[in-house]
Amino acid sequence: MYKKEDSAFFSGSYPCPFGEIGITQAEIDSKIKETFHTMFFDPEEKIYFELGEKMGYMLDTGNLDARSEGMSYGMMMAVQMDRKDIFDRLWLFSKTYMCQREGRYKGYFAWSVTPEGKKNSEGPASDGEEYFAMALFFAAGRWGDGTEPFDYSTQAKRILHHCLHQADIVTEGCPMWDDKNYYIKFVPETPYTDPSYHLPHFYELFALKANEEDKEFWQKAAEESRKFLSKTCHPVTGMAPEYAEYDGRPKRLFHDGQFYSDAYRVAMNIGLDAAWFGSDKGLCKIVDNLQNFFHEKTRLHQYYNYLLDGTALDQPALHPTAIIATNAAGSLAAEGRHRLSFVKEFWNTPLRTGERRYYDNCLYFFSLLMLAGRYRIYLT
Repeated sequence: MYKKEDSAFFSGSYPCPFGEIGITQAEIDSKIKETFHTMFFDPEEKIYFELGEKMGYMLDTGNLDARSEGMSYGMMMAVQMDRKDIFDRLWLFSKTYMCQREGRYKGYFAWSVTPEGKKNSEGPASDGEEYFAMALFFAAGRWGDGTEPFDYSTQAKRILHHCLHQADIVTEGCPMWDDKNYYIKFVPETPYTDPSYHLPHFYELFALKANEEDKEFWQKAAEESRKFLSKTCHPVTGMAPEYAEYDGRPKRLFHDGQFYSDAYRVAMNIGLDAAWFGSDKGLCKIVDNLQNFFHEKTRLHQYYNYLLDGTALDQPALHPTAIIATNAAGSLAAEGRHRLSFVKEFWNTPLRTGERRYYDNCLYFFSLLMLAGRYRIYLT
């Protein structure tokens, strides 16, 4: 458990659980380099593709589209790996083909477009905007601001301004955060949320870098998101629902599974929050419970869709590698007896191959960086 004063934001020191299990720095650096190369450049397994001379996109290989989720993830990966060339290609594609210039979604990003840039949907998904903003702030911190649209910090502030004030900016506009409970919405129009969208460690930094009038909101959002995660996760299994009502109860939308694909990210998010800003006792317990369930009630790589109480449905998990990766990343917050077991299992798990590799491998790479102490804060 990391005390606030020992966390990365305050101390500048990033924990490295891989080192705790005897992995050398050379081995860690090699694995990060090889994983990044596979995901971005391997002819058979990459999910990053270039478009023309100045753009690029991240392909959801299971759905054959580019999503605001994946584009913003790719930008975060690029800034962490100091690849400004890739970052700028992804951002230019996003600004050109995804960013809405008029109507109720002006300033938001269409959540899905074709690889050629044609919109599959006009509406946004809120997690894309928060990742875009954080990656842009980090780009400004690491490389400095350039000319538009590469004036990164200005672009980040503009996104966050729309996220909170869309109702005042455009007719029929809806903000992405609820101004009463400070929760991020699943999409702007919905009075419910996705627990995996709650990123209090991002909001702590937004409270420093966003427009002055919004800084208090972001600080409160960080506090309330941590409380919400403690409320929505199951008290025994630690599982979070994929979608949730504001009171924390699971909400059924697209399928019967409750601990389903999006929900896997909650443990990873709790882990990074602990590494950056210190551990929350209640959130640590959530990860401990989750790791206990998967270590004691399941077999490695044999996962299903679950109800929050751990009941397995007769549906194999769509993204099993993501479960291993995110449970391991949660070890940054965990205190239980299985903490390092998950780190070892993840280290020995390869990237996923095949058509469903996009989501698993994005979470794999983030988890790899986190457990290596290489998912870092870059702010001016």
